Order: sequence, then C-alpha cells, then structure tokens
Amino acid sequence: MDTTTLIIVIIIVVVVIAVIIAVTVMTGRRRKQEADRNRAAELRQSAADDGLAAREREAKAARAEADAQQAEVDAERLRQEAAARQDDAADARSQSDEKLRKADDIDPDARPAQTDQTAADVPDAAGRHTAPPENRAP
Repeated sequence: MDTTTLIIVIIIVVVVIAVIIAVTVMTGRRRKQEADRNRAAELRQSAADDGLAAREREAKAARAEADAQQAEVDAERLRQEAAARQDDAADARSQSDEKLRKADDIDPDARPAQTDQTAADVPDAAGRHTAPPENRAP
C-alpha cells in the first residue's frame, strides 16, 4: 500500500471510530434522558399520592375538630338540661315541703311548726319527725 491509501484508510477508521463514539454517546444520553423522565414521572406520581394523603389527613382532622365542637355543644346542652332538672327537682321539693307544712297546719294531732329546727329534727320524706322528743322544741 502506498502512503495515500494508508492515510485514507486511517482517516476512514478514525471517522468510523468517531461515528461509533458519537452514536454511543447519543444513545447513552437518550437512555439517561429516558431514565430521568421515568424518574421524574415516578416522583410526580409519588408527590400526587402524598398530596392526596395529606388532603385526607386534613379532612380527618377537620372532621375530628367538628366532632369535638359538637361534643362541646352537646355537653353544654346537657349541663343546661341538668341545671333545669335540678331546678325542677328543687321546685318539686319546695312544693312537697309546702304540702307537708299545710298538712301539719291542718292536722290537729301535728305539733306546731318550729322556727328553730335542728338537723336531727327535720321531717323525713313521709313528714314524720325523727328526732327524739327531748331534742324537739316545745
């Protein structure tokens, strides 16, 4: 072979090697870009899933807050109802005591009402005095 042919063969070999290197580099870049695209898509999907889970947790927290507020409202309503029932019970007790006093006033066998009753000389539910006679006022 002469020198010119040898130079042409070397140039062709160098060009072929350069083309092979260029194709390899471009293929590697494409693969890397595709892998990056896939990774980005996975991250986006994961972020969307996390966002949905966060919204679900926020909704559960809002429901829990609403339940707590409802419980507070219910508790206040029950407190008011209990107070009303206590008032009713006190009224009923007063009416019962008043009826017992009237019965004692009407009954000729009952002793006169005492103004200074001791705790032991308070009538029971049936209107009977339970204190011994010596502890009762005359």
